[in-house]
Amino acid sequence: MAGRLKFGRYDYAAFLCFISYAMCSIIIPVSLVPIAGDLRFPLTEGGMGLGGILQVGRAVPMVIALILCGFFSGSWGKCKSLGFAMLCMALGILLAAFSPVYGILFLALMIAGFGEGIIEGLATPFVQDLHEDEPGRYINFTHSFWSVGVVSVVLIAGALLANGVNWRFLVGACGILGLLPALLLLFPSRKHPYPECGEIKSWAAVCGDFWKIVRIPRFWLFFAAMFFAGGGEFCLTFWCASFIQVEYAASAWAAGIGTACFAGGMIVGRMGGGILIRQKKLKEFLVYTALAATAISLFFPFLESLSMLFVLLFFTGIATGPFWPSVQSYCSTRMTVDNTMLFILLSAAGIPGCGFFTALMGILGDFCGLRHSFFLVPFCFIVLAVLIGIDWYRSRSEIVRRARRMKAENS
Repeated sequence: MAGRLKFGRYDYAAFLCFISYAMCSIIIPVSLVPIAGDLRFPLTEGGMGLGGILQVGRAVPMVIALILCGFFSGSWGKCKSLGFAMLCMALGILLAAFSPVYGILFLALMIAGFGEGIIEGLATPFVQDLHEDEPGRYINFTHSFWSVGVVSVVLIAGALLANGVNWRFLVGACGILGLLPALLLLFPSRKHPYPECGEIKSWAAVCGDFWKIVRIPRFWLFFAAMFFAGGGEFCLTFWCASFIQVEYAASAWAAGIGTACFAGGMIVGRMGGGILIRQKKLKEFLVYTALAATAISLFFPFLESLSMLFVLLFFTGIATGPFWPSVQSYCSTRMTVDNTMLFILLSAAGIPGCGFFTALMGILGDFCGLRHSFFLVPFCFIVLAVLIGIDWYRSRSEIVRRARRMKAENS
């Protein structure tokens, strides 16, 4: 059994960042059906592609921000950079709440996406630097608060939408809540500053870290793993509510419950992984959970019972939850490089995966129905299992070769 986790001031700040990030990210997918009707691209009349493309508009500036956030962190430090990102995200979501047409909504989400890209790139190393001994456990546990934010917003928003509350009020409220962690990070405690000592780097040094990582072949295996992990996870997160409302003719409240089941499972998966799984067991953990997620999600297109869908969404969430943080943390143990830049580049793979597969699912939904497009989810998960399995095999081969070399040297 792993030892007890210990948290401090900046761990709690990170928890709040992930909650706010999740709420601002998920409020649009949860409200997508009324948003589409209000802004005149109804999902049931060929608007699924436009709905999915919203995530592409969000993902492009996220990737740009991810590329730049290493420079922001090197110049200003992680704490201030993360605070600026939270502010940018919150203001973008507030603008989305006032959007009169699809184009303005798209622009607002691009602004929010730029802030989210920095958050995505820096939030994980922000926690990693606080806990260098067992970072995988703390990263998994902290990432679980993303799912806490998801559960909170989908249940509250689902209930309020079902009772006739306008989507603009809910989106605006999420933007306002996002301002709180921004203020906490931009005005940190003077008595207990975030440990930035030795972290400020020149732009030339940051570029050096970048080139060192991208020249390592193993990095690209993990880059691909993050692409598919992000795609599988966010296809479920983004389209779950719309799937329930369109395919089951259910209410916004039922859609919120379904999304909450998936997010609740992710909480269990991430917190459980953080508490129970040691760093050296991450590869086995990733392969087995990816295989489990593949098997469970294969049933989604065939289900007729909404209650059974909720059950399977919960178990899929348990298996899916650890993917994003565990792939990043496992990669950091397999590569001796700057962790901040490594996590940024890995997130720069996951975010396009989210955008690409979310848009693809919407486009396929227009042609063959949203139900059949859900086969994309198990496809992403099985590819993830294969990629991590390849590195697992390579790591075992390296251990065997090292043992033979040592035996030969001693004989």
